[in-house]
Amino acid sequence: MAKVILDWKTAYDFVTDAFVGVGVPREDAEICTDVLLESDKRGIESHGCNRFKPIYIDRILAGIQNPVTNFEIVKETETTAVVDGHDGMGQVIGYKAMSLAIAKAKRYGMGMVVVRNSCHYGIAGYYPTMATKAGCIGITGTNARPSVAPTFGVEGMFGTNPLTIGIPTDEDFDFLIDCATSITQNGKVEYYERIGEPVHPGTIIDIEGNPVEGDAGVALKKIRQGTAALTTLGGIGEALGGYKGYGYAMVVEILSAALQDGEYGKALNGVGANGEKVPYHLGHFFIAIDTDHFLGQDLCRKKAGDILRAVRASKKAPGAERIYTAGEKEWNVWLSRKDSGVPINESVQKEMCGVRDMLGLTQYVFPWEK
Repeated sequence: MAKVILDWKTAYDFVTDAFVGVGVPREDAEICTDVLLESDKRGIESHGCNRFKPIYIDRILAGIQNPVTNFEIVKETETTAVVDGHDGMGQVIGYKAMSLAIAKAKRYGMGMVVVRNSCHYGIAGYYPTMATKAGCIGITGTNARPSVAPTFGVEGMFGTNPLTIGIPTDEDFDFLIDCATSITQNGKVEYYERIGEPVHPGTIIDIEGNPVEGDAGVALKKIRQGTAALTTLGGIGEALGGYKGYGYAMVVEILSAALQDGEYGKALNGVGANGEKVPYHLGHFFIAIDTDHFLGQDLCRKKAGDILRAVRASKKAPGAERIYTAGEKEWNVWLSRKDSGVPINESVQKEMCGVRDMLGLTQYVFPWEK
């Protein structure tokens, strides 16, 4: 499927104007755009422009996500806060929550903010990166619509539940591990459907306990219907450590609901009692740890960098070009894309044109139309 490069300025301006066009205040729209395009900058296309229309624009138009975000702090102490997002823009809620955690960490050493009643907050790695830029260790997690089965189960009982950690280093890129606790995530399966790539073996299990393979679109429908589920890190059963991914998924599920009295599990499926679409009511948590409250940011950055360099310098497997550390490949993608733009596949090209025409943003003529 042909991809066309859309330059960053046009992408940024169009996505921002589109968010404004469906009722998002411009300042909030700029936050949403920054989070969205950060995913494409890092090469994580499953969470970038690919999700612009179906996850955000469509949900606002369906009335299950509020374009104007009411960020309500329902309880606060010097180092903690509980926030109700009132089904507003997840990126705005995430940005404000991590900003609050960082501010608390800078003053008291550590800060933690938990959120209930939010929506999809985009690429999880955006928020720990906010922390590392400020010299803090950043941690975040979010629950999601139930699509992942527990070990020895076949029913989707919890979300892909990323556990994401960023640590400042003295390199051009900070250490950042940003991945789901399932082998793959819904967004990746959606992306496979768009580009015509089949399901990867071992990533999905059906209601009879058999691996699901083949057409990604068919697999996605089965997941939505509850007749298939994603598998946790380690895969089916315990042989390759599937219970480990399951356990970490539960950590995220609990921290995304227990401290803030939020929804969990099947209450997050976005479907009401009569089959109607309803808000997802997602929960998140954000933790910031200020390195200057320990032995200082400079020491932390250098020591963390030394550790990464030592690992990358270790003996490589036969045929391997190099050893990578978390965050490095994404940095390399950014270096390759920063002077060009974001690659847009044919299905997303059509979606962007449709949003433009619907909102009357006639000033935009995309490169694939020329």
